[in-house]
Amino acid sequence: MIHSFFIINNSGDVFMEKHWKSVINKSICDYFFEAQGKAVSPEDVPPVIPTPHHYLINIYRNQLYYLAVVTTEVPPLFVIEFLHRVVDTMEDYFNESTESSIKENYVIVYELLDEMLDNGFPLAVESNILKELIKPPNLLRTIAETVTGKSTSVSGSLPTGQLSNVPWRRTGVKYANNEAYFDVIEEIDAIIDKSGSTVFGEIQGYIDCLIKLSGMPDLTLSFMNPRLLDDVSFHPCVRFKRWESERVLSFVPPDGNFRLISYHIGSQNLVAIPVYIRHNISFREGGGGRFDITVGPKQTMGKTLEQVVIEVPFPKCVLNVTLTPTQGKYSFDPVGKVMTWDVGRIDPTKLPSLRGMISLQTGAAPPEANPPISIHFTISQMAVSGIKVNRLDMYGEKYKPFKGVKYVTKAGRFQVRT
Repeated sequence: MIHSFFIINNSGDVFMEKHWKSVINKSICDYFFEAQGKAVSPEDVPPVIPTPHHYLINIYRNQLYYLAVVTTEVPPLFVIEFLHRVVDTMEDYFNESTESSIKENYVIVYELLDEMLDNGFPLAVESNILKELIKPPNLLRTIAETVTGKSTSVSGSLPTGQLSNVPWRRTGVKYANNEAYFDVIEEIDAIIDKSGSTVFGEIQGYIDCLIKLSGMPDLTLSFMNPRLLDDVSFHPCVRFKRWESERVLSFVPPDGNFRLISYHIGSQNLVAIPVYIRHNISFREGGGGRFDITVGPKQTMGKTLEQVVIEVPFPKCVLNVTLTPTQGKYSFDPVGKVMTWDVGRIDPTKLPSLRGMISLQTGAAPPEANPPISIHFTISQMAVSGIKVNRLDMYGEKYKPFKGVKYVTKAGRFQVRT
C-alpha cells in the first residue's frame, strides 16, 4: 500500500524518510513542491497529487507535511487516516509532533514506523499496543542508550493484547484509582457575510477519552439526543450494530487516550453562531485607511468566550497599521501582512475593540475588496450543537469508577467577510 514516507518542513527540507519494499528517490517530492507553490496557504495543498507512476498523499499538521507515496490504487482516505494516526502516536509518545521532537527521537520514530506498517500495510496502530512493543522515551533510558550505543526501548516479548479477541486493549491492566474521562469537543466552521448573516455553518465534533480502568470493563455511553449526530465514524472498539439499533455506544475501551467517535453536524441543521464582529474597514485614495472592529458574544448560553484571537490578512499594498486595542495586544507581520489581535477572555459588559489607521505604500491604489477576518475562540462547558451525554454504565467489573464528562466548543475555520 504505502511505498515510501517523507516528512517535510515549511522550508521545503525533507528531514526524514522511510521506505518499504524499495527506495524511492526523494526527488519524487518535486511534484509535491510544485503543487505547494500553487497553493494559497499550507492547508490548500491538494491531499492527493497524481504523478506519472505514483500518487502522493499528504496531510499538514503542526507546521509539517507528512507525505506518503503509493504506487497502486488505494482508498485515499485510508492513507490519510493512517498518516493522522502516525502524528497522533508521535504526539502521544513525545507530547508534541514537531521537527525538533522528531529529530531528537529519530530511532524511536523509525521503530514505530516499522511496527505500524508491515511491508507497507498497517499492522499495529493502537497506542497502548505500541507502548508494549516500544517503550516511550524517558531520561534514564536516553542516558543508557547514549552510554551503551544500543536501543533499549524495544520489548523482547509480544504484547498480550495481540493474542486476544480485543486487540486494542492490553490484558492484566490494574489501577489503584479507576477513572474514565470523556471530552466532547466541537469545532464550528462558518462563513459570515457583511450583514452578519450565516452563509455557511457546520460542526465537526469528536469525543476523546482517557480511560484508566482495571481489568476488562465493558462500557455503555448513551446520549440525551443521539439523532443530532450525523456522518459518525467510530473507533474499532465500538459495537456498530448496537449503535444502529439503540443509538448507544457499547465498547470495551483501549487503555489510555483514544478517540471514541467523530461526527459531523451539517448545515441542514441550524448551527448557533456564538460570536459576532462589528467591523468598519475602509481604504481611500491617497494612501490610507480606517480600521475599526468590535467583538462580542452572541449565543453562548451564559458561558464565557475565552482564548479569542482575531487574524486579518491585509493586501500586499498595506505598509503598516497603527491600532489601539481596548483589551489584549496586537501584532503586525510586515512580511506576511497579517495582523493578529490576541483578545483573551471577553467580558460581556465591556466589549473589546481595535481601532486605528492603515498605511498604504506610496502611489499604491486602494484595494478593491476588504480583507476577511478569521476568529479563533474557545467556550468551556458547552457543546454548541446541544449534544449531551445522558449516562455511562460499566459492566464486567465490580468496582465503581470515577466518571467525568467535559464539553468544549472551539472555532474551526471561522471567517467573517467585510
